[in-house]
Amino acid sequence: MTYLTRVAISRLKIIEEFHAQGHRNVLAKHPTTFEITKDSELTRRGDCVIAVNATKGLREMSAEFKKLCRNDQTRIVVELHAAGIIEVIEGKGSPRLVLDHPTEMVGRKSSYTSGRTFMIHADRAACDMDRTLVSVLRFPETKLLVRVVACL
Repeated sequence: MTYLTRVAISRLKIIEEFHAQGHRNVLAKHPTTFEITKDSELTRRGDCVIAVNATKGLREMSAEFKKLCRNDQTRIVVELHAAGIIEVIEGKGSPRLVLDHPTEMVGRKSSYTSGRTFMIHADRAACDMDRTLVSVLRFPETKLLVRVVACL
């Protein structure tokens, strides 16, 4: 591989954006994961869920985005925007990512993967999130902008 080829590859970046909303049962207490779901209901047992009613799930992500996420050199950054608060979570991609779950998207601190996983080695889980943001996400009327950036 030539130097010019490496430079071109290192600048590859794909962004997926969608919306979700808060729910009165958002707890965000899970120590190793966080989840965003397309489902509209949430029980208090779902302590990793930070938002519901997502307008996009893993199945709807572009083929280019999925391909980039399946590279272990890819850095994945999740930006959560709500009520003037921005939370940023960074993690990594993996060739083991399936990225096909119809409703759930899970970021993990560990290297475990399943059809629900979209990021591993995340630097934060639900319990690490800004508690002001979590409080805001307990209101169903809260709108959340989710921007997921995959860059190599």
